[in-house]
Amino acid sequence: MRKGRKITGGRYVKSRKKKLHELPGQRRIIKIGEEKRKSKRVRGGNIKTFLLRAKYVNVNSDGKTKKVEIKNVLETPSNRFLARQNIITKGTIVETELGKVKITNRPTQEGMVNGVLIKNEK
Repeated sequence: MRKGRKITGGRYVKSRKKKLHELPGQRRIIKIGEEKRKSKRVRGGNIKTFLLRAKYVNVNSDGKTKKVEIKNVLETPSNRFLARQNIITKGTIVETELGKVKITNRPTQEGMVNGVLIKNEK
């Protein structure tokens, strides 16, 4: 089969180009290190703050929130190669002084890292 062709041999033609707000943004990678943020104007004139480097995570356990330092990235369920590079995403499990913490938010969208303490199962 020829790429970009119908079964009859005709070409597929795009109906239109993508609009500016439909284009994907630059992929953000959040590493462990001194906190670094960036702001960007987004659609509607709003400002979105996103994180580039994180040192602390806001850990929620038993209804109380503590700011704890991140020691290491243990695992990332979505992609095991991200854990090897110490990249933080939603669902990542990180090691802290309190124990293992699961990241519950999208740091690239909110500009901070929030997580929930994982109870040790025995």
